[in-house]
Amino acid sequence: MAPAAMTVASSLADARPVPFWLDDPGRPGALPALTGTERCDLLVVGGGYSGLWTALLAKERDPGRDVVLIEGREAGWAASGRNGGFCAASLTHGLGNGLARWPDELAKLEELGARNLDAIGDTVARYGIDCDFERTGEIDVATEPHQLAELHELHEEATRLGLGGLQLLDRDAVRAEVDSPTFLGGLWDRDGVAMLHPAKLAWGLKQACLGLGVRIYENTRGLELAACGPGMAVRTPYGRVLARRVALGTNVFPSLVKRLRPYTVPVYDYALMTEPLGGEQLAAVGWKRRQGLGDSANQFHYFRITADHRILWGGYDAVYPFGGRLSAELDHRPETYLRLAGHFFRCFPQLEGLRFSHAWGGAIDTCSRFAAFFGTAHGGKVAYAAGYTGLGVGATRFGADVMLDLLGGERTERTALKMVRSKPMPFPPEPVAWAGIGLTKWSLARADANGGRRNLWLRTMDRLGLGFDS
Repeated sequence: MAPAAMTVASSLADARPVPFWLDDPGRPGALPALTGTERCDLLVVGGGYSGLWTALLAKERDPGRDVVLIEGREAGWAASGRNGGFCAASLTHGLGNGLARWPDELAKLEELGARNLDAIGDTVARYGIDCDFERTGEIDVATEPHQLAELHELHEEATRLGLGGLQLLDRDAVRAEVDSPTFLGGLWDRDGVAMLHPAKLAWGLKQACLGLGVRIYENTRGLELAACGPGMAVRTPYGRVLARRVALGTNVFPSLVKRLRPYTVPVYDYALMTEPLGGEQLAAVGWKRRQGLGDSANQFHYFRITADHRILWGGYDAVYPFGGRLSAELDHRPETYLRLAGHFFRCFPQLEGLRFSHAWGGAIDTCSRFAAFFGTAHGGKVAYAAGYTGLGVGATRFGADVMLDLLGGERTERTALKMVRSKPMPFPPEPVAWAGIGLTKWSLARADANGGRRNLWLRTMDRLGLGFDS
């Protein structure tokens, strides 16, 4: 039964239009901007996870390397500080996407992803990063019969490949973990996902970088990249940086390597956070093991419980602005907040009366294969990684290692991967991109409403290895 419109609207009445994670009195102040000319061995452009991991790993690999990081605003202010806090081992945007694109090397990709997640946990412990890191896993839940069949097929395929750690849950078993009348079953990845406070992870990585001697300049946008003698120069609003090598971790923002821009498009994603649940409310939903959850629809929701017993509820709408326009005006979408709140109370009717404390949105980057791509420019002096499509909390650390391998000219188990050596198909120019993405979204919604049956457009996109997702 759909929740009453008045109930849904009143639940949002006091929601602050800011990301919950960044609305924290412990948020660090901004570091000074760069003025004048800096020189370094490695310049990292971007102060989200991608850039912070790259700077940290560069210093861990070679403590004598002189590293500078520039960030257009403050470290962690964008997608790295406002995401759901799902830190997944998967490097391929889930097992299904990996099976479809790199079946021959999926076992290796899964191994590398597991090692990468272990290393993130080790880093959090080693540097004392207080980011509520919990290795609780994630349950993909089925809310329609066809989704339940798909989860069974995925479990069978994972078993065939010798990939462990996945447990099928029937209706009673999944509701014993987290109780919703909409849940028909689930597939629990018991060890492959950690939950964390995303902004505190970014702030902790920033502090760790500073402790190792990385020089960080905030409110310092990289405006232009050009060759300069044996190295590269990046112009900033009040100066420039001369570097032997450059790593680009700008993701959704326009790449300083212009030929890369057609490979990604921005998608606006939105989320709500509830007020803390009381004892009776917690008992009503269970959730004692604190897993992350996601439903199995094409237009999916992701949800998790926080350290202070709030529920984050996000996803479903994936909004592409015509022309790939980035604008703060798109960070909030009241109609999406209402839709998400209605879906929340349909999932958890026992929580009627609960209110939302925060509502926010923002842009992430996606590419046509849903998983990150990598490469070099300017004769190997510049490396880049982009296209994480919402699963960058963990995979950006792997991407940082790849960029450092490429900049060093090293052949490693990472750079030998077909996934690393290949590129996705670029998106077409406007208005073709707008029309194609719109048709894809419409078709995905139709598939959700029709037992998962994919129309001719989606089947064609599948054959071409193309898609659109958040």
